[in-house]
Amino acid sequence: YYKWAIFNRKWRVECIMNNIPIFAHRWASSFHLENTFAAFKKAKELGADGIELDLQVSNDGILVVFHDNDLKRLAGINKMVNQCSYDELIHYKLGPRFKRLFRRDRMIAFADVLEWANAENIALNVELKESLITNENVLKELLHTITLPENSHFSSFHESLLKIVKEIRPDIETGFIITRKFYWGTLEEQNFFDAIHAHKRYYKGQYLEACKTANIGMRFYGIQGNESFLKKPHSIVKGWITDFPHLVREAQVNR
Repeated sequence: YYKWAIFNRKWRVECIMNNIPIFAHRWASSFHLENTFAAFKKAKELGADGIELDLQVSNDGILVVFHDNDLKRLAGINKMVNQCSYDELIHYKLGPRFKRLFRRDRMIAFADVLEWANAENIALNVELKESLITNENVLKELLHTITLPENSHFSSFHESLLKIVKEIRPDIETGFIITRKFYWGTLEEQNFFDAIHAHKRYYKGQYLEACKTANIGMRFYGIQGNESFLKKPHSIVKGWITDFPHLVREAQVNR
């Protein structure tokens, strides 16, 4: 699959359009609670091309959409997500402290989000979280059956999870979320990702050109809509990840 991955990577980079796809980041808690249907639907309403969401797994093997590894911040519970059953997880009310008692938000199953996204034809940036490392079989089962909306992809900080995706489904694009420890000198040697996902501080010539040389695209997160590079993005850019899809859309329209 490695030769296919290299060809596919080059093809995807060459097919980048002038209007860069906008992915709403889990989404926009300025309107609704993150990783909820209300947030996803609002993102689509505001012009997002796709949704960035986080994939965790319960202790009985159900994939759920939730960012944190534990429940403390949004549920006030001192437990890890993968220590709880699915029925337990959807029982907890979610939201900021002092507000969650009055909210109806609950954790949602990835299967339900996937069905909605396919029906609405909205792309997904599915971030594979740490809980999947100790439950790889759930990810493997998903990969054997999943049908994603067009322009969707998996992303992760975890190399091992992206390698599983490429081994089972080389046709599905992957994005590696880099940290400061990432060694750019080995970029052309990597075969488990098709794109780099990076904070906007990495929007610099040296990184953009390195990816161009390696035929690897880049998506940037932390975008707010007022960045000067939105007016004339580098050809290697294939996605903006933002809490403000409407502002990024406006910047692209008015450039």
